[in-house]
Amino acid sequence: MTLVVVTGGAGFIGSHLVTQLIERGYQVRVLDDLSTGNEQNLRDVRERVTFVRGSVTDVGLCKKVCDGARYVWHLAALGSVPRSLRDPLDSNQANVVGTLSILCAAREMGVERVVFASSSSVYGRNANLPQSIGDKLEPASPYAVTKMTGEQYMRVFYECFGIETVALRYFNVYGPRQDPENPYAAVIPSFVRSLISGQPPHIEGDGEQSRDFTYIEDCVQATIKAMTAPGAAGKVYNVACGNQTTINRLYQIVSSLLQSEIKPEYIDPRPGDIRHSRADIGSTISDLGYQPAFTLESGLEQAIPWYRDYFAGRKSLKIVDSRERTGTA
Repeated sequence: MTLVVVTGGAGFIGSHLVTQLIERGYQVRVLDDLSTGNEQNLRDVRERVTFVRGSVTDVGLCKKVCDGARYVWHLAALGSVPRSLRDPLDSNQANVVGTLSILCAAREMGVERVVFASSSSVYGRNANLPQSIGDKLEPASPYAVTKMTGEQYMRVFYECFGIETVALRYFNVYGPRQDPENPYAAVIPSFVRSLISGQPPHIEGDGEQSRDFTYIEDCVQATIKAMTAPGAAGKVYNVACGNQTTINRLYQIVSSLLQSEIKPEYIDPRPGDIRHSRADIGSTISDLGYQPAFTLESGLEQAIPWYRDYFAGRKSLKIVDSRERTGTA
């Protein structure tokens, strides 16, 4: 049985990845400090996973976790643009030092390939659409800079040391287990939380900013394929649906699915935000064999029941000021 490592495996994306890897017969070792993850996300597979609580910034621990592993999926990070604006040092430590630590450990322990979770935020203020891998990167936040730096470390370790690396730029991933109670909750769980509580959600700016929303199952599909795809080493790929939706349109879909007529409230735009986002996924399809299976509507139809169950039986919900949220990032 092949031993693999998932850093950040108790998080939203990481826990879905771990579940899929277990179902495919891998022996999975998870490294997570639970600063943003939750062991409850792994409850269905907990007895079949080796869980190590600790930080990816601890290179000694990273070596122990990588010992004997063939592949590493490196998803551990401090997400959120607003969080990085408030504390750039923390974001740099977790996202840059953590990535370097896991790369050094993987190299020393003889890991065959490392797949790195990057972000569409690296494109930043570059207004070209669709956003292609060769486009100029213009990161607009410390968080985006950390992800761009992580990509460069991946490339350098491949070119200098021969360890295979692949970087994936995730575009606005959503779905079950995306924490709606985190102060930096993303836009979809924030909308759902507000509407279920009977309160008007906040939309930052005019709502005409657009994003390429990616359902979690599509994200995991590409993430797994990236580990074994021939010819992918040393490269970067977009992971997305390949379409763009405005935040106003997103709100219409979510409120319709929840049968709510509550009107949103519009507030000031968020610092560090970008206006539009849509991915070119041509190379992801051709090189990785990736095929997105979910539209935004079909993905939300899968996700909304999870949120209903999540909030079932709760008498009151504390709504976090939307200025604390990741909003549309």
